[in-house]
Amino acid sequence: MNTINLIEHENGIVDIRLNRAEIHNAFDDQMIAELIKTFDALAEDESIRVAILSAEGKSFSAGADLNWMRRMADYDEEENYQDSMQLAQCMYSLYSLPFPVIAKVQGAAFGGGVGLVSCCDIAIASERASFCLSEVKLGLIPAVISPYVIKAIGERHAMRYFTTAEKFKADRAREIGLISEIVTDDELDNSVMQLATTIAMNGPEAVRHAKMLIENVAGKEISGSLRHKTAQIIAEVRASEQGKEGVAAFLSKRKPDWQEPEDVQ
Repeated sequence: MNTINLIEHENGIVDIRLNRAEIHNAFDDQMIAELIKTFDALAEDESIRVAILSAEGKSFSAGADLNWMRRMADYDEEENYQDSMQLAQCMYSLYSLPFPVIAKVQGAAFGGGVGLVSCCDIAIASERASFCLSEVKLGLIPAVISPYVIKAIGERHAMRYFTTAEKFKADRAREIGLISEIVTDDELDNSVMQLATTIAMNGPEAVRHAKMLIENVAGKEISGSLRHKTAQIIAEVRASEQGKEGVAAFLSKRKPDWQEPEDVQ
C-alpha cells in the first residue's frame, strides 16, 4: 500500500495525503522516501498552482514510527546521520516547493508532524487538533525540524515547547503562529479548499514569485542592495507575458487568460 496518496483537483490544486491512518500517519524511511519523490516531482510540474498537505484518519501525524525507531536504536552514528539526512531532505523539499502549500490539520501532530506543519506556508486546523514537540521525553531533540519550527513560532516559544514537551491545543497553536486559522471538523475540508481556490484564481507565476519574494526579503536589512533587488524583481514581473496580461485584463474589465471557465465563481 502506498504511504502517500496524490489527489488532483481542478484549477491546478493537488492534495498530498498521508496514508498510514492505522498508525496515526507516523513516518518511517519508506514514507520519507515517498514524500521526497512526491515533493520533487511536483516541484517540476508548472501546472500546479497550490498544494494541500493532509492526512487520512483521526491524526495528522504522530511523528516517527515505532518500528523505525526500534531499527534506529541499533544504528551507529554514521547510520543515524544518513538516516537523519533523509528526513532533512524531506522537510526541505516540502519547505522549498515553488508554490504555496496549505497544511490541513485534522487531528494530532506530534514531533515530526509539527515539522511538516511548520514547513507549509499556511496551516488550517480543526478545533480538535493538538500539537506536541515530544522528542525530549525520549531523550532526543527535534534537531532536523528545528529550523522550520523556530521560523514558524519564534525562538521564545520554541524554547518552551522544545524543552517541556507539553501538549498544546489548536488555540495555542494559533496564538504562537504555528497555524493561522481554526475551524470545526465539518468546516475543515471546505475552508481549506476555498483558500486553495482563492490562491488558484491569481496569476500562477505571480503567486510563485510572491512566495519567493518573502524568502528573499524577510529579515534582510532595508539597504540600497535590497531596494535595487526588489525594484528589479517587479520590473521583470511587469515585463513578463503574464504580468502584461493581468494588467490588460484588469484595465479591460475582463478575466485574465489563466482563469479557465471553471475558475470563474
